[in-house]
Amino acid sequence: MAIEMRQQMKLTQQLVMTPQLQQAIKLLQLSRLELQDIVRQEMEENPVLEEFPEIEETKEPDQLELVEKEELTQAENTEFNEVTAGTETLQDMDWSSYLDGYNYSSGEQCYDDDDDRPSYENILTKKSTLFDHLMWQLKMGKFTDAEMDVGVEIIGNIDDDGYFRSSLAELAQVCKVDESFVEEVLKKVQEYDPMGISARNLQECLLIQVRQLGMKDTVVESILMDHLKDLETRKYKQIAKALGIDMDEVLAAAKLIAGLDPKPGRQYGQDDVQYISADIFIYKVGDEFVVVLNDEGLPNIKINPYYTGEGRAASSSDPRAEEYINDKMRSALWLIKSIHQRQRTIYKVSKSIVKFQRSFLEHGIAYLKPLVLRDVAEDIGMHESTISRVTTNKYMQTPQGLLELKYFFNSGISTIEGDPIASESVKDKIRVLLGSEDLRKPYSDQRIAEILSSDNITIARRTVTKYREMLRIGSSSERKRLY
Repeated sequence: MAIEMRQQMKLTQQLVMTPQLQQAIKLLQLSRLELQDIVRQEMEENPVLEEFPEIEETKEPDQLELVEKEELTQAENTEFNEVTAGTETLQDMDWSSYLDGYNYSSGEQCYDDDDDRPSYENILTKKSTLFDHLMWQLKMGKFTDAEMDVGVEIIGNIDDDGYFRSSLAELAQVCKVDESFVEEVLKKVQEYDPMGISARNLQECLLIQVRQLGMKDTVVESILMDHLKDLETRKYKQIAKALGIDMDEVLAAAKLIAGLDPKPGRQYGQDDVQYISADIFIYKVGDEFVVVLNDEGLPNIKINPYYTGEGRAASSSDPRAEEYINDKMRSALWLIKSIHQRQRTIYKVSKSIVKFQRSFLEHGIAYLKPLVLRDVAEDIGMHESTISRVTTNKYMQTPQGLLELKYFFNSGISTIEGDPIASESVKDKIRVLLGSEDLRKPYSDQRIAEILSSDNITIARRTVTKYREMLRIGSSSERKRLY
């Protein structure tokens, strides 16, 4: 059988993700702040787009021209005299007001009210980092050049929690010194502020703090050195028996240890505060809930008329210029269309959520209903993947607070009466129940399941354990307190 090449026509169907479709999907899952950045970037790159201001009520054109002419005539007829500053003027000047005006008048942002103006300290001061704070102390000490080099390496290997995250051998190899020399410098750095800094583990961190507080050779130091595991599991009787002391002394030492800082470097943390801005506002007007989209800060964009008139005609003589403008015009039209489609989709999804969760909006978390993406998708006639993208990084301001859209979607827990209850409502019941328990006799997970069963909620012990861990609440042994 001979092998040969043949041409054959075949008609098939396949899904093609065009760049425009990819852009629409990308815009759909962006938050409002991210969308602002995308729109402003596109306005910088696309000359066809321009921003138009909000429509405001102004004077009639004829009246406005008359006012401008009258003001111009008055300005021309006004005589301006040179201002001279004498000794009396300098003495009577309010220098504090002058300082405020000098500092804020040169900036781009103006403030009508002093309450809105940022404080003077917030503008001039810079937040000190942990590295800067330790380096300042290192430079203030009396060190040789070799000790200074090792000290800089040690401080450079301290993480945000304040722990030394390297080894003596590694630093000795880098600095070309002995390990004992590195350890001596490390002990000096461990005496710096904040207390417990540059420790290699939790035990050493707590011991440094205890010794700096003047409690060397005490019960507290003995517990940290030899019975830290028993302290973590609250085996106070075993500690008292091993040290030959009373239970009260062990409880007092445990209370003191609980007041120490296990992460001394976090007070210099550089994590920026992430502010959340609502994408949707829910207002109750009469007996109905109204959905309002938040468009604040989002530029109002349109096609520049120049490129649909004179600019379009001028570019027709140059094929490359015409192709460039056509490409930018298509991109601008698709961006505007995608933004409008995004806003309409968010509005539809929000209206559907409000319809399903009306009881929650009126009465609180106890009335939150189980809801899945399919319910909203079928309600508004869209695909589940679209609903998932819309609810990503979107927040809704409701009468019950600022909530992420995904908060309204949760599974259901069966009840004895047959009506399911939302998992978030069950978590809230567990949180309230554990918040009011007796810490000397905390509830076990099995006991929590029994209490919820008496409240008509059918739930297994392992489900209680899962929800408790999601709430970041420890087990009964970890919550138990004897003092």
